Amino acid sequence: MEQETQEIGCIISDMSDMVLVDFQSAVKSQEAEECLPGAGSNLLDITQALFQNENNESGEDSDDDDDDDSGTDNIGSEKSGTQLQRCERHGGESSNLPDTFQTSNLLFYERFKAYQDYMLGDCKPSEVKAFTADYLEKALEPCDWLALWSTDVFDVVVEVQDLDLNDLKACVKLVLPLQWETRSCEITEEAFNSLLEATQHKVLLIELQVVYNESGYLDQTALTLEHLRFFYKHIWRQWDEEDEDDDFDYFVRCVEPRLRLYYDILETFKRKLHIIENPLLRYVLAYKGSSRRQCVQSRGLRASGMKVVHVVTGVCSTIQLQSLLTARLIPLSSSEDTEIQFHRDPVLAVDACHQGDIVIVLPGTYSVSSSIFIPDSITIEGFGFPDEVVIENQHKGDLFVESTGADVRVSNIKFIQHDAIEGILCVRRGTLNMENCVLQCETTGVIVRTSARLTMNMCDLYGSKGAGVEIYPGSICSLVRNGIHHCKDGVLIKDFANELDGMPSITMENNVIHNNEDYGLILVKPGNGEELSHACEREEDPAEDKQEEAVSEPLSSTSSATKPDTQLSSNSAASQLESAGINSTDGDMASAAGKKWQFGRQLSRNKEVSCSRPVQDLMEHQIFVSVQGNQFKRNGQGDFGIFFY
Repeated sequence: MEQETQEIGCIISDMSDMVLVDFQSAVKSQEAEECLPGAGSNLLDITQALFQNENNESGEDSDDDDDDDSGTDNIGSEKSGTQLQRCERHGGESSNLPDTFQTSNLLFYERFKAYQDYMLGDCKPSEVKAFTADYLEKALEPCDWLALWSTDVFDVVVEVQDLDLNDLKACVKLVLPLQWETRSCEITEEAFNSLLEATQHKVLLIELQVVYNESGYLDQTALTLEHLRFFYKHIWRQWDEEDEDDDFDYFVRCVEPRLRLYYDILETFKRKLHIIENPLLRYVLAYKGSSRRQCVQSRGLRASGMKVVHVVTGVCSTIQLQSLLTARLIPLSSSEDTEIQFHRDPVLAVDACHQGDIVIVLPGTYSVSSSIFIPDSITIEGFGFPDEVVIENQHKGDLFVESTGADVRVSNIKFIQHDAIEGILCVRRGTLNMENCVLQCETTGVIVRTSARLTMNMCDLYGSKGAGVEIYPGSICSLVRNGIHHCKDGVLIKDFANELDGMPSITMENNVIHNNEDYGLILVKPGNGEELSHACEREEDPAEDKQEEAVSEPLSSTSSATKPDTQLSSNSAASQLESAGINSTDGDMASAAGKKWQFGRQLSRNKEVSCSRPVQDLMEHQIFVSVQGNQFKRNGQGDFGIFFY
């Protein structure tokens, strides 16, 4: 139980860091594209808004007449009570501050409507302040209401006595007895009075939050201040009014794209948090933490410029040594800047490597008790056949091999994994070229992370309890003449979450993907409402699915003529598979092509968060650079599918 608790803690910690880094990267990338350098400073505000209560209704049953947007279009309407919720963040036993209105959870279309229809309209940049002042004059209560004057240093309750809309300020006075809280400092009543006198008792409207009132007559004032505060924090840029080109619609050019940016970032953050909270999605999307992740830095070239050939062997016969000298050591050591070192442990040999070194592992079984980290461009090769050169991980914990070097090459080695958490091999960044290797997995197989590159040729991979190969967005993966079998899924491709990463780029040629428990190849991606609805409807009606499975004969010419875009005859589907380079030696592909391809039912337990649908044209997806000569045989739930979440 203690180990599981630590693992969950690591998952949350690592994912929190990953989410925040991705969040800031999205902001910075969009700023460069749209010239919005100020957006990155609003990360904290967006994060706080995310965790606010998303339900902006009162919680009571309402009539159709009360089905409005944000309340902005109901200026002057009479309400019997407040339509807004109470924000209790200022409450608590240790606070004497009153509650305010909850207004920070507005939807995109509510803010869009307020800015377009009421606040800004078709104004030019130079007219923004005038239009805003006119909007505030109509929407704000002019005086005699309580507000929380909130700054980075203090919160204090004040009474609004008048408005100065030209400067977007309010004339206020302190409410006695004084109600206030300070942060990292002590402020007296005299200090507050001195501050107000210095500012002529005027404070910025965006620093005011309306004190909660159940009567409803201050709802419009609270919403108006929220629109004003949001606009000047997240939309307005100081250089907007300094633009020499003033003859354009400010809302269309600036407000709408910046508003969409804010909510796109918010949605991305929500999606990542949704993944963290759901165990199934954490597994499928491979967001896994590590209890002992090591940060190994690249060592680079040796200061002396010397390159080393590291020979790993426990015992070595005379014949083996003579063969090694003739075939490898003499050719590699012909120059004066190369030396040879001997090791008994392959982990120590890799740890001693600098850029450009070579590790040669002689035949034998090497049991290691720690992970192998490869931070530099090195070559690791087995001197013999893979079944003769075996590296077996007896350590229970992290992944087996992690590669981050710019150009790493591994060949002729068999890796055996036991009880690892993250998998047998992870290409976290850089490039890994693997050839003629055997990977005997126990948890996840090979993971190709975002921006990493994997070339895997003539390898045999089996035994993974997850996917044999997991391919992340923005990665490049080439699989040629490999066997991937007896895993839960053969190849799992992730096309999801962050558009900034781009889609993966995949080459699959002459692979045999067979005898996997679920699917030969599966694509994981976010689904829109229509796709999720369609998939969920299929899963909720198993009788309909059984009926479809029972009817496996080819479609008639009448039906195919009626729906040419959505259904295929068995012959046309088989032809499409042939053209994609997919073969079957079992004779079952032709019959399977005549009906909709199935996606498994093992995910139906989580229908509320993820759904699936059959797929007919997966191998024509644009993520595939080249697909030819592959064989998919005897995969338990089908050869192809798409998982929507």
